[in-house]
Amino acid sequence: MNPLADNPLETRSDAQRAVVDLFDPLETHFSPGRARMKPDARGAHFPDSAAELEGFSRPLWGLVPLAAGGDDAFDGWSSYRTGLANGVDPDHPEYWGEAPDYSQKHVEMAAIGLGLALAPEELWDPLEASDRENLVAWLSQINEASLHDCNWLFFRVVVNLGLRAVGADHDWDLTQETLDELESYYLEDGWYADGPAGERPSDYYIPWAMHFYGLVYAAVAGDDDPERAARFRERAAQFAAEHRHWFAADGAGLPYGRSLTYRFAQAAFWGGLAFADVDIEAYDLSWGEIKGLWFRNLRWWADQPIFTDGGVLSIGYRYPSLKVSESYNSPSSPYWGMKAFIPLALSQEHPFWRADERPLSETADLTVQEAPKMAICRDEEAGHHYALTAGQNSHYLEKYTKFAYSTQFGFSVRSRAPGIDGAGHDSSLALSADGSTYRSRLSVTDASVEGTTLRSRWEPWDDVTVETWLVPASPWHVRVHRLSTGRQLHSAEGGFPVDKTGDDQPDRHSHEEGEDGALVRYPAGTSGIRSLRGSREGTAITQDPNTNLVAPRTIVPTLTATHDPGTHWLVSGVTAATADRDAAWDRPPQLALEDDRFVVTDADGDELLRLPRSGSDR
Repeated sequence: MNPLADNPLETRSDAQRAVVDLFDPLETHFSPGRARMKPDARGAHFPDSAAELEGFSRPLWGLVPLAAGGDDAFDGWSSYRTGLANGVDPDHPEYWGEAPDYSQKHVEMAAIGLGLALAPEELWDPLEASDRENLVAWLSQINEASLHDCNWLFFRVVVNLGLRAVGADHDWDLTQETLDELESYYLEDGWYADGPAGERPSDYYIPWAMHFYGLVYAAVAGDDDPERAARFRERAAQFAAEHRHWFAADGAGLPYGRSLTYRFAQAAFWGGLAFADVDIEAYDLSWGEIKGLWFRNLRWWADQPIFTDGGVLSIGYRYPSLKVSESYNSPSSPYWGMKAFIPLALSQEHPFWRADERPLSETADLTVQEAPKMAICRDEEAGHHYALTAGQNSHYLEKYTKFAYSTQFGFSVRSRAPGIDGAGHDSSLALSADGSTYRSRLSVTDASVEGTTLRSRWEPWDDVTVETWLVPASPWHVRVHRLSTGRQLHSAEGGFPVDKTGDDQPDRHSHEEGEDGALVRYPAGTSGIRSLRGSREGTAITQDPNTNLVAPRTIVPTLTATHDPGTHWLVSGVTAATADRDAAWDRPPQLALEDDRFVVTDADGDELLRLPRSGSDR
């Protein structure tokens, strides 16, 4: 059941109805005391008490703006207050419990803090005095505990915003110290790192966390802290000019990084700009464009099979799959996406709601972004929107270190299946010493952006070093690898993964496999990889099911080879196109050797990359 199936998602009232319709399937999963909610029996790495609190709190990210905006379509506030009072009562069997250092419960406190700040008439004013005391005591634990040095620090800020708004005890000095620490994560051009610079990646946590909470702070406390609020608004406007390139024309966001099961949280940043009245016009954006980005993303998600039979959001990305999730994803984690509905707190007279939706006025074919070390390609002829990346280090591995991430084709994670089938080798160069266990670029020792070329260095073994250059040349991109190895290696380099739907009908799919190339065609699209230097065999490899973010069954055109100890140059051209589009397979890039230099050109002979060839090579 899709709760949004009959909702056009075109107006403010449509969005208001969406919040209620998304909440309704959860109703039967609440505990008798209403303090806990658990849609199914799966768990996360933290205790059930925190996971069930997550189920209670996360819907508030949508319900609170709904109430703040004056909508009375949700009639469950009395039940929510009952759950809130029971959850913070140490004598009640559904008490949420203590929140020690680094507890997941601190995360879930933030939605309650937002409720106190924006909708006190629902979550504070009607409470008994004893319930208020319990609530303040429980929330105040966040001021005594250690939090992870990342966006988690904003949870303390939002909690104190809420306590301050209702005149309860709070620690404003600690809040300001925490904000100072968060601002130290700022990089440039609107970008933050999700933690100390150089230690944490730049990903969706920048728009839907670092900026989002900063905009909440600017809107709620901006009059008392105008200089900081101005910085948050200015940085968000700068970031908007960059982040718009992560979205395809149909509203789909670029699948990249962790926590993608939060799904339409991708739209939260666009709504946050409106909530904080950011001056977007200074960066050549209009409210019509922002509204279009917001609504198109919501509509794209509403069209995907992301719900269970009971209408509850599933774990996964474009379909239910635990294989692509993280250990902190509980059954209620996807409801973080309710943050997208923050503009419902605004009146219908706000410019965001009064504007007519518009497409983006500036959609560059190629956009290079320094902070995430990306080159974002928008290939209208191929119907393909993707990013090349130099890689960022994270223990979430292939969610940050593949060569490419595609809105249409997604990416795949590794599984426990042996051999290359389970190696998640799409958009990767996978290497194996035994022909069974593969290693790819799962961390980088050095990464840089040089013009439109992305360079990285990675060391899968102590005696193996790979230096990689990625060059955009839509509808192709070129990969150059300098592989130095002290051992014999097997390699498998994958192109973009393609949905295998249609493989039971011979007339709907085809493979071209042979020396130096592989091309696969399916109803979902075409994907190919060609070797431009060195002898490698082209083959099509089926991946372990449910490891890709956008399709449960995928196939990858792949180049395979064996390499003796020494230095090897591997050069490939990779292309892909969605259904009924041209992948330009017959017009690949070219490689030439000039004066001991490699020169890569596109099919028209325009130079893309010139590299010195040093040392012995094969």
